[in-house]
Amino acid sequence: MTSAVLEAESLVKIYGRGDTRFAALRGVDLRIRHGESVAVVGKSGSGKSTLMHLLALLDAPTSGTVSLAGTPAASMTARELNETRNAAFGFVFQQFYLTPDQTVLDNVVLPLRIAGVRPGPRRRRALDVLERLEVAEKASSRAADLSGGQKQRVAIARALVNDPSVIFADEPTGNLDSATGAVVQDLLLELHRERGITLVVVTHDEDLARRCGRQVHLRDGMVVDAPAPAAGRGTGGADDDVVVGAAGGAR
Repeated sequence: MTSAVLEAESLVKIYGRGDTRFAALRGVDLRIRHGESVAVVGKSGSGKSTLMHLLALLDAPTSGTVSLAGTPAASMTARELNETRNAAFGFVFQQFYLTPDQTVLDNVVLPLRIAGVRPGPRRRRALDVLERLEVAEKASSRAADLSGGQKQRVAIARALVNDPSVIFADEPTGNLDSATGAVVQDLLLELHRERGITLVVVTHDEDLARRCGRQVHLRDGMVVDAPAPAAGRGTGGADDDVVVGAAGGAR
């Protein structure tokens, strides 16, 4: 069996105290293998983004364990966590999170600058990935002057520039029209297939979720069985691949 690149055990995340106490996650177990594409789906407030933030080491659980390639995150120093996030992970968000007054190139080289890569090599690597995503001609443009689809391509370029082993995408098509969203879907899944990148997607987009190799369904902070297919939908095709039960294992 392929080894787990990410593993969550008994994850609990609680916000607030007393009357404002809210359990965003309530005992989530999940194992993600190297090279998988996994869609985390559920209604708003189900805990999807909280789970992604914990898996991506952006936040710490109230209790439970997140491990990266067998190493518990709790055993890492703050510096090790920062270095791991920058070297091993790439991030794509619904809101893009580009610095609007900086050029496209400056936005894309940011992870390399943090990693201490010298100016010449980081410029070449950034231009290479912009070329791959067909936005190299925008390298000197301000991020604020791009269309929504172009901004998301630049965000994907920034996620790829450090050659990550895992890409986390939180609602990557949420701010895009359907045609542009389909292009972004194709880009992410093509990169997953061609480069063997593990892809973890939080999404309300049913088309994107079905195209991933596995779907993890959350409800009220817990992993649950997938809902029954709507009438008239197939149950044995490639788009109906694998769902997970409460322990995150394939069913």
